Amino acid sequence: MRKGVLEMCVLGLVAKEPAYPSDMISQLKSAELIVVEGTLYPLLSRLKKSGLVDYFWQESPAGPPRKYYQITEVGATFLNDLTQSWKQLNKAVNYSIKKQAK
Repeated sequence: MRKGVLEMCVLGLVAKEPAYPSDMISQLKSAELIVVEGTLYPLLSRLKKSGLVDYFWQESPAGPPRKYYQITEVGATFLNDLTQSWKQLNKAVNYSIKKQAK
């Protein structure tokens, strides 16, 4: 379940703006989704192979060029579908665990 949520969160980040992986890790950690490079890079690779993200190289002021990831049109549609599913799941779970009035 965490894998699917992490995928949705990464797509959400790159939907806002192109992102460098270490920046993604920082943002995910700030959201209390602890992620390490060993988790993020394979996920980005799968998303790229699926056509959900793409990347471009950008010169860095401090070192070699950096690879920035951005969402594709297919990825934006997929993220929208995931978001709708997430909202439905969240509603169902909240309903199920809500204490009933006696």
